[in-house]
Amino acid sequence: MDRALVVWVGAALALVFLMAMPLAWLTVMSVSSEAGTTLGHYRYVFTDPALAKSLWNTVVLAFWVGLVSIAIGAPLAWLTARTDVPGQGLIRGLVLASFVTPPFLGAFAWEMLAGPNAGLLNKVWRGVTGSDHPLVNIYTMPGLIFVVAIYTFPYVYIMIANTLALIASDLEDAASILGAGRLTVARTITLPMVLPAIVSGFILSVLQALALFGSPAILALPAGFHTITTQVWSFFHFPPKIEAAAAISMPLLGATAVLLWLQKRLLGRRGYAAVGGKGGTRRRIALGAWRVPALLACLAVMACAIFLPYGILAKAAFSRAWAQPVGWDNLTLANFTFTFFEYGATRAAIVNTLELGVITASVGAVLVAVLAYVTNRRLVVGHQIVAFLAFAPVVIPGIVLAVALFIAYTRPPFVLYGTLAILFIAYLTKEMPVGYGQSDATFRGIPPDLEDAGRILGAGRLRVLRDITAPLAKSGIIAAWCFIFIGVIRELSASIILFTPNTKVMSVVIFDLKEEGQFGAIAVLGLVMLALTFVTVAIVQRALGRDVLGARE
Repeated sequence: MDRALVVWVGAALALVFLMAMPLAWLTVMSVSSEAGTTLGHYRYVFTDPALAKSLWNTVVLAFWVGLVSIAIGAPLAWLTARTDVPGQGLIRGLVLASFVTPPFLGAFAWEMLAGPNAGLLNKVWRGVTGSDHPLVNIYTMPGLIFVVAIYTFPYVYIMIANTLALIASDLEDAASILGAGRLTVARTITLPMVLPAIVSGFILSVLQALALFGSPAILALPAGFHTITTQVWSFFHFPPKIEAAAAISMPLLGATAVLLWLQKRLLGRRGYAAVGGKGGTRRRIALGAWRVPALLACLAVMACAIFLPYGILAKAAFSRAWAQPVGWDNLTLANFTFTFFEYGATRAAIVNTLELGVITASVGAVLVAVLAYVTNRRLVVGHQIVAFLAFAPVVIPGIVLAVALFIAYTRPPFVLYGTLAILFIAYLTKEMPVGYGQSDATFRGIPPDLEDAGRILGAGRLRVLRDITAPLAKSGIIAAWCFIFIGVIRELSASIILFTPNTKVMSVVIFDLKEEGQFGAIAVLGLVMLALTFVTVAIVQRALGRDVLGARE
């Protein structure tokens, strides 16, 4: 038997195992009742006014997050990859910091910044203008869209920036020589080349927003409205409604199929590939007088995603009362003492989080790379199903996935509840779409002609993959590793169901602190979470000599 076929089939079966079991349990639960099989749960989901409203809120949130993410990520990617805007390394580093930031931690920071009463920005506004009304109110749908988008746009940025880095300027220069203007060149040459990355980035942003729990739980619930994920979470309050939770999650799975079909319909069979070499130059566009305004626009975006949130977290971490002005009488280290020495769950949670992050990212990066290669090269029968299953987990709310895994792994032959293994399976399943999306975009940019040449010369498929394709895909695989690792570090929704006192992770501890109103301790642990992630990503980039967010020139 061909050894390569064993690898392809094995990877596909691993995906089926990861996805088929929770999906099967979701399906069974959605039609189960004490009296037997029923469709009553679906009838309840689609006819109850409150649930219908939460469905609509989720659609509105996801659609606008996708648009805003493209509106932010695409120009930033173009500026850093194609122009001479100053501070490109700084901008890429800040985008990575935005991606690293857990959305629920960003939502918590913006709660302190733009809460209508105690929010720092609103207090400054009242102090300057004397107004009785807040400048901004984060407890609104636009506020939620804003917070989610500023931590989702890095998906769009990275995909487009990596694609632009692969495209040499020769075609654009040729069009310019033939008389095409800058806008015509962008519309007819550059845009078609990056269109797959734009569409993929939009879809990934939409799906991330559909399944997000932390930010809606922090911002939407105080505003008095639900999204699907917060509604599902409410179903697990006593008395639990597991079947209804499963039923309301199934439309999200259907949304994945529709979005993937739409992506295929929009792109048709168009494919574009460019592999750089010594002859492929990438000349940057001179912005002239627009260099400084462009830099300021980039920094304004980063202020919303990084400077202001990190600043308020640092202020809260070192303050006796976070809402009071900074002063010597308000400075303290008591929050650090409480977090690390008095709150018993902290240290074990940090160890558990790092262990799960490294193991899940390492296994996941290899798995998604193989799966993306299999689907792009159509190496197995049913490769379309493999691609669908690889993307499907992103639309299953983490809480619902966790419940399905809880049911599956609390009975023989796999009794995993109470161990880190069940969290590993949950994280690997949940973070797979992020890594797969990056790997898929990477392999789309590598023409199969090079592999065909290697096979004609007698190399087997596995050797061609090792010696030709893998080196070309190295940047994408590294990015996938970092994406998965960071996803594990900031994961909350599945963890909140599957943890036990011995398997707590950092996000669960932060959520517990939020319930207790320990703002200072949340800020301390949030800063530690960010610091650990930054250090890990820096070590990976230094060891491999590769910028995660873009190719070196």
